Amino acid sequence: MELIIGPRRFSTWSLRPWLVLKRCGAEFTVRELDFNTPEGHAEMLSVSPTGLVPVLRVDGETIWDSMAISVFCAERFPEAKLWPADAHARWLARSAACEMHGGFSALRTHCTMNPDHPMVGPERSPTPQNDAVAADIRRLVTLFRGLRDRFGAGGDFLFGEWSVPDAFFTPIATRIRHYQIDLAQYGDEDGVASTYVAALLQQPDFLEWEALA
Repeated sequence: MELIIGPRRFSTWSLRPWLVLKRCGAEFTVRELDFNTPEGHAEMLSVSPTGLVPVLRVDGETIWDSMAISVFCAERFPEAKLWPADAHARWLARSAACEMHGGFSALRTHCTMNPDHPMVGPERSPTPQNDAVAADIRRLVTLFRGLRDRFGAGGDFLFGEWSVPDAFFTPIATRIRHYQIDLAQYGDEDGVASTYVAALLQQPDFLEWEALA
């Protein structure tokens, strides 16, 4: 298997499937493309049906999109238990991952990750003062707190044990860190959501990604 990704320092979409593949214990290689250069952009267009990353090449097929790659991994590596075992938890885990996959557009736009705003390293930026961003952050806090309260007793992550939604929310955790977002100002007075964010940023596979970046 070959995972084709963008620059590790700021390609948030690339991080998600990489974390999932690492969790599976899959044997895979990584090809990192710098899509900000003409050569890297041309290569990306040649290997990705959409011209976007991530892309997974496996068994002669090309799988694109981080959610599709995660679904493939859950099928190929059932022993990795990428989704919660409990049916109700599993339904909500999929809902949360899909909400992350398709939502939070204001947070993505105004708390962007790019060469000037990397998701790794010591650089920090001020929190954007924007009503739509604030609404997205409040929704994140509500989501994190609600799922941790219902399902988090078995570990540090949304559903206790690490699962696909945690991979999808890890780049959000890097945004919260980089843009110095104080979740207590958005309804997390007792720190439940902040503690979860800290757990994502200390997860060993993420720390490996951070070191490689």
